[in-house]
Amino acid sequence: MQGYNLLMIYNEAMDRLLMCRRLKDPYKGLSNFVGGKIEPGEPGMDAAYRELREETGVSREDVVLHHVMDFKYYLQDCYVEVYAGRLKRDVAVSGDENELYWSDLEQNFFDMTRFAGEGNIGHMVEQVKLYRSLLLND
Repeated sequence: MQGYNLLMIYNEAMDRLLMCRRLKDPYKGLSNFVGGKIEPGEPGMDAAYRELREETGVSREDVVLHHVMDFKYYLQDCYVEVYAGRLKRDVAVSGDENELYWSDLEQNFFDMTRFAGEGNIGHMVEQVKLYRSLLLND
Protein backbone atom coordinates (compact mmCIF):
# COMPACT_ATOMS: atom_id res chain seq x y z
CA MET A 1 0.00 0.00 0.00
CA GLN A 2 1.51 3.35 -1.09
CA GLY A 3 1.76 6.07 1.56
CA TYR A 4 1.46 9.83 1.04
CA ASN A 5 1.44 12.84 3.32
CA LEU A 6 -0.25 16.23 3.42
CA LEU A 7 1.25 19.09 5.43
CA MET A 8 -0.88 21.84 6.93
CA ILE A 9 1.58 24.66 7.64
CA TYR A 10 0.27 27.73 9.47
CA ASN A 11 2.16 31.00 9.76
CA GLU A 12 3.34 32.10 13.20
CA ALA A 13 0.14 34.07 13.92
CA MET A 14 -1.96 31.09 12.73
CA ASP A 15 -4.06 33.36 10.53
CA ARG A 16 -2.75 32.03 7.20
CA LEU A 17 -2.28 28.55 5.79
CA LEU A 18 0.32 27.50 3.22
CA MET A 19 -1.32 26.15 0.08
CA CYS A 20 -0.15 25.10 -3.36
CA ARG A 21 -1.90 25.41 -6.68
CA ARG A 22 -1.35 22.07 -8.42
CA LEU A 23 0.39 22.22 -11.77
CA LYS A 24 -0.35 18.59 -12.70
CA ASP A 25 -2.96 15.90 -12.20
CA PRO A 26 -4.50 14.80 -10.01
CA TYR A 27 -6.32 18.02 -9.11
CA LYS A 28 -4.48 20.18 -11.67
CA GLY A 29 -5.37 23.84 -11.12
CA LEU A 30 -6.87 23.25 -7.67
CA SER A 31 -5.42 24.30 -4.34
CA ASN A 32 -4.07 21.70 -1.97
CA PHE A 33 -1.65 21.30 0.90
CA VAL A 34 1.97 20.48 0.13
CA GLY A 35 3.05 16.89 0.55
CA GLY A 36 4.23 13.83 -1.28
CA LYS A 37 5.11 10.16 -1.20
CA ILE A 38 6.33 8.24 1.80
CA GLU A 39 9.21 6.03 0.65
CA PRO A 40 9.07 2.30 1.53
CA GLY A 41 10.40 1.80 5.06
CA GLU A 42 10.55 5.55 5.75
CA PRO A 43 8.94 6.64 9.03
CA GLY A 44 5.96 8.92 8.37
CA MET A 45 7.28 11.85 10.41
CA ASP A 46 10.64 11.73 8.60
CA ALA A 47 8.84 11.70 5.25
CA ALA A 48 6.74 14.69 6.32
CA TYR A 49 9.78 16.80 7.20
CA ARG A 50 11.59 15.66 4.03
CA GLU A 51 8.67 16.57 1.75
CA LEU A 52 8.21 19.90 3.55
CA ARG A 53 11.85 20.83 2.95
CA GLU A 54 11.82 19.62 -0.67
CA GLU A 55 8.61 21.42 -1.61
CA THR A 56 8.88 24.64 0.43
CA GLY A 57 12.38 25.05 1.87
CA VAL A 58 10.89 24.96 5.40
CA SER A 59 13.12 22.93 7.72
CA ARG A 60 12.64 20.91 10.89
CA GLU A 61 14.09 23.89 12.80
CA ASP A 62 11.28 26.15 11.51
CA VAL A 63 8.23 24.13 12.59
CA VAL A 64 7.08 21.32 14.87
CA LEU A 65 4.79 18.94 13.01
CA HIS A 66 1.94 17.09 14.70
CA HIS A 67 0.45 13.92 13.19
CA VAL A 68 -3.25 14.81 13.24
CA MET A 69 -5.05 12.16 11.18
CA ASP A 70 -4.83 9.51 8.48
CA PHE A 71 -7.02 8.56 5.55
CA LYS A 72 -6.98 5.03 4.14
CA TYR A 73 -8.27 4.47 0.60
CA TYR A 74 -8.78 0.73 0.12
CA LEU A 75 -9.98 0.97 -3.50
CA GLN A 76 -6.86 2.96 -4.45
CA ASP A 77 -4.56 0.86 -2.24
CA CYS A 78 -3.05 3.91 -0.53
CA TYR A 79 -3.14 5.94 2.66
CA VAL A 80 -2.52 9.60 3.48
CA GLU A 81 -0.97 10.85 6.72
CA VAL A 82 -1.89 14.44 7.64
CA TYR A 83 0.45 16.65 9.67
CA ALA A 84 -0.05 20.19 10.95
CA GLY A 85 2.35 22.73 12.37
CA ARG A 86 2.80 26.42 13.14
CA LEU A 87 5.94 28.21 11.96
CA LYS A 88 8.18 29.36 14.81
CA ARG A 89 9.16 32.51 12.87
CA ASP A 90 8.60 34.20 9.54
CA VAL A 91 10.10 31.91 6.88
CA ALA A 92 10.38 32.56 3.16
CA VAL A 93 8.85 29.62 1.30
CA SER A 94 9.93 28.61 -2.17
CA GLY A 95 9.46 25.65 -4.44
CA ASP A 96 9.07 24.79 -8.07
CA GLU A 97 6.86 21.70 -7.93
CA ASN A 98 3.64 23.71 -7.47
CA GLU A 99 2.72 27.38 -7.06
CA LEU A 100 2.93 28.18 -3.32
CA TYR A 101 0.81 30.85 -1.66
CA TRP A 102 -0.52 31.82 1.76
CA SER A 103 -4.29 31.63 2.14
CA ASP A 104 -6.29 33.46 4.78
CA LEU A 105 -8.57 31.19 6.80
CA GLU A 106 -11.79 32.86 5.64
CA GLN A 107 -12.10 30.52 2.64
CA ASN A 108 -14.69 27.86 1.99
CA PHE A 109 -12.19 25.02 2.03
CA PHE A 110 -15.07 22.64 1.19
CA ASP A 111 -15.45 24.27 -2.28
CA MET A 112 -14.46 21.46 -4.64
CA THR A 113 -14.18 23.87 -7.59
CA ARG A 114 -11.23 25.52 -5.83
CA PHE A 115 -9.78 22.95 -3.44
CA ALA A 116 -8.57 19.38 -4.02
CA GLY A 117 -9.62 16.33 -2.04
CA GLU A 118 -13.41 16.11 -2.44
CA GLY A 119 -14.02 18.21 0.68
CA ASN A 120 -11.25 16.70 2.79
CA ILE A 121 -9.32 20.00 2.84
CA GLY A 122 -12.27 21.59 4.64
CA HIS A 123 -12.54 18.66 7.03
CA MET A 124 -8.84 18.87 7.93
CA VAL A 125 -8.99 22.64 8.50
CA GLU A 126 -12.01 22.26 10.77
CA GLN A 127 -10.33 19.48 12.77
CA VAL A 128 -7.24 21.61 13.36
CA LYS A 129 -9.49 24.52 14.47
CA LEU A 130 -10.89 22.24 17.18
CA TYR A 131 -7.40 21.48 18.50
CA ARG A 132 -5.73 24.80 17.73
CA SER A 133 -4.42 25.14 21.29
CA LEU A 134 -2.14 22.12 20.77
CA LEU A 135 -0.36 23.90 17.91
CA LEU A 136 -0.13 27.22 19.77
CA ASN A 137 1.91 25.58 22.54
CA ASP A 138 4.94 24.91 20.31
